[in-house]
Amino acid sequence: MRKLLFTLCTLLSTLIFTANAIAETAAPDTACSWYHDPLQTVVVTATRTPKALKDIPVVTRVISAQEIRQADATDIKDLLQQQLPGLEFSWSMGQQVMNMGGYDGNNILFLVDGERLAGESMDNVDFSRINLQNVARIEIVKGAASTLYGSSAMGGVVNIITKQPSDTWSANVNSRYEGATREWRHGASGEFNVGRVNSLTTVQMTDAKALHLDGEVSSIGTAYANSSRSVKERITVRATDDVKITGRAGYFYRERRKSNSQHERYRDADGGVRANWNIDRNQQLEVAYSFDQYDKSDYAVVTRQDVRDYSNRQNIGRALYNLAWSDARSQITVGGDVMNDYLLSYQFADSRKHRTQNTLDGFVQLDYAPDERWDIIGGLRYDYFSASDKGQPTWKVAAMRKFDNQSLRASYASGFRAPSLKELYMDFNMAGIFMIYGNPDLKCEKNHNFSATWEGRSDIGQDLRMNATVTGYFNMFDNYITTTTVQRDGEYGQMYTNVADQKIAGADANVQVSHSCGLSAKVSYAWTESIVGKGQPDLTSARPHSLTWRIDYGHLFGENYGLHVALSGRAMSDVDVKEYTSMQLDEMTTTHYAGYSIWKLSVSQCLWQGVTVNAAVDNLFGYRPRNYYANSAMTKGTTVTVGVSLDLEKLF
Repeated sequence: MRKLLFTLCTLLSTLIFTANAIAETAAPDTACSWYHDPLQTVVVTATRTPKALKDIPVVTRVISAQEIRQADATDIKDLLQQQLPGLEFSWSMGQQVMNMGGYDGNNILFLVDGERLAGESMDNVDFSRINLQNVARIEIVKGAASTLYGSSAMGGVVNIITKQPSDTWSANVNSRYEGATREWRHGASGEFNVGRVNSLTTVQMTDAKALHLDGEVSSIGTAYANSSRSVKERITVRATDDVKITGRAGYFYRERRKSNSQHERYRDADGGVRANWNIDRNQQLEVAYSFDQYDKSDYAVVTRQDVRDYSNRQNIGRALYNLAWSDARSQITVGGDVMNDYLLSYQFADSRKHRTQNTLDGFVQLDYAPDERWDIIGGLRYDYFSASDKGQPTWKVAAMRKFDNQSLRASYASGFRAPSLKELYMDFNMAGIFMIYGNPDLKCEKNHNFSATWEGRSDIGQDLRMNATVTGYFNMFDNYITTTTVQRDGEYGQMYTNVADQKIAGADANVQVSHSCGLSAKVSYAWTESIVGKGQPDLTSARPHSLTWRIDYGHLFGENYGLHVALSGRAMSDVDVKEYTSMQLDEMTTTHYAGYSIWKLSVSQCLWQGVTVNAAVDNLFGYRPRNYYANSAMTKGTTVTVGVSLDLEKLF
């Protein structure tokens, strides 16, 4: 409480100082630099070709580098929850899991620079692998995107775009302390150029204490202490004016201290090379290879034995060709991927210790713009999977009509998710409670996604800008993969199976207002409704209503001082979830999770053009859930975070 009062007093005194400074100091011309126009952001996720956001008929949300800095997020999970209504991270079986608009982690494809991430825990990627300090922007496509990205893109794609090479050298060191878990996070990055060669290196290390979750009906108990280390290197070579070659390599290590005698270790090694060739003004070719291996092991502290019991390795090759015409307004994209997926585990049903699957795909997309007001996209893709000896076609069509200050978008897209090697072949014990059995007869999940969007923009005078969007969508699922109760050798367990159809309807609304003085406000709302047949359980566990909001004030005072203050928050409605009540897994009950809201106040100060000091009070009003489980926020109340970042090239 003393820390909270001290931080609040510091923030209040800062605001008073700012008010006095505004009264005494004329705003410099750079005040408008706090405003970010999202419609001018170049995106590649929705179409796999660079286009301005305002010209894309597929609904895409971009979180810019400026928004990432202003959010002052502790990690990727915190950032996405602040920015996207309808997205919630919760806790299950010792791992954090995600739900976005009724879709779980299985159906949201996470990419880094367009590349897949190997490994999973509770059907989610290891989010702690993602380092925000070298992220340039994050592009989110909601709805089916399998036509371009294949399996697992049924509910959308989250593509994390890292920083591109610059023409100057840079170096940064930063440190951050978070009070709830007593986590220290230290990072550093360095970039330099020598002729046609650019190198970017980033390192990060974290150490967090255990978080004891002692709710009235806590079903979790403790989030274990953990530490992590990561290093990434990217080298870009301009072989010629038209050919760019990018090589990358990275290593990640995380250790979770489950007990004094037993630790869990997670390792990842990734790398790749990509060549981009601008053949001429209208033609581009990209050829790439990527490698990613994610391992899990159990470490016995006393005997120092480190036993690897899980390994997922992916080797992916890709080619992408783009041809533009009509002043680059229209273009055709043709591409293909080949992937070898390897999984090692002691939990396979037969005597094998590992399984492999080869995937081969090809796709074509036509982006046709007959004039400046129309943009139409059509795409077709086919994926082949060796494990099931089957193929899966997907297709999409989208159109956008622009008016003076408005635009209308409409789209249809099909998506799919191929059953994973785990779901096909593994038999594993779920925390000693019951068995989960693989099913080699599983079919691909499929969905049909329909959406429509209205977007309006308005400049109210020279200083005030407003942007608003409203989107409605409807999803129909076929062969939804979940687990159902079976009995083997007299024991009850769960087996992966395809179940009856599911449907999800929803809507999003966003309004953003920005003033040239540095003041802006944004409100986003999401509604989700799961439609199931009579007597069938709702498998989505999605909260029907959610809201995020943010008020920002940023101003530059002269050349040596800048201030940014933000008040943000999110609210989630209550939800009823079907859960098993017996060890035989033959009875279910409805568990009620109450709604909640969490507020955050943050202050960022830029000093001497190279020093940034951050302070934040998260969960401002001290919310604590009654029941810590699969649909509850992972918070013990109000927590204080402080940090400092030094840009050495600006200081010297």
